[in-house]
Amino acid sequence: MEKISAIVVRTMGEKLIFIAATIRKDFWSWFVISFSFTAIYYMVLMLGLIIRFDSLPNYVNAYGWIDNVRTIIQSTPSITDTLIIINDEWIFEVGFMNYDFGTGISEWSLFLAPTKILGVFLLGLLIATNYLLLRPKNRVCNDVRARTSVTASGFGALCVALASITMSWVVCCSTPTWVVGLAMMGLGVSTSLWLEPMGVWVNLLGFGVLLIAILSAAERNRSSFTD
Repeated sequence: MEKISAIVVRTMGEKLIFIAATIRKDFWSWFVISFSFTAIYYMVLMLGLIIRFDSLPNYVNAYGWIDNVRTIIQSTPSITDTLIIINDEWIFEVGFMNYDFGTGISEWSLFLAPTKILGVFLLGLLIATNYLLLRPKNRVCNDVRARTSVTASGFGALCVALASITMSWVVCCSTPTWVVGLAMMGLGVSTSLWLEPMGVWVNLLGFGVLLIAILSAAERNRSSFTD
């Protein structure tokens, strides 16, 4: 058993070394892909809202995120509660206000929260890593196995992308949550709200599949790597 454990540890270490070396060789490509993915992700969300509701945003709200976080830390005794509250703290909001009803009501909006942005950026880093590992000049697996890895990465990315949505819609009680995207795509509002608590698990599933795909790619490709 100890011998098997040693082999597993050594193999994992080789994979991590190969992944780190691959990233180091193309660090700027890795970073640019990750940053571009994050920017495009939020641009697509905004474009989706504009197309879905056929209206351009007409208001912007900025929030004092740093001051709000400081207040949360000072006034919340539980560390767990502090982290949960900070996770949903916004820094920026852009949306459409309908003034047909008195002072106006926000029909839809896109919220930007630093913790959510970091999560999307991490997703971009994982996608960029897998891309570098599967590039033709590094890849030694056959096309079928490569497509399988790409498919797994796509599934994981889709899970994380869906669970990272921070849009609100008046039909969904104007609460910024990931299931708003599902409701906008046609899923019943009741069903969407019922699925809301599963967001954490969808995120974990997506990141887990992406990590497995990356480790698998490193296993297949490491024999072709030369420092």
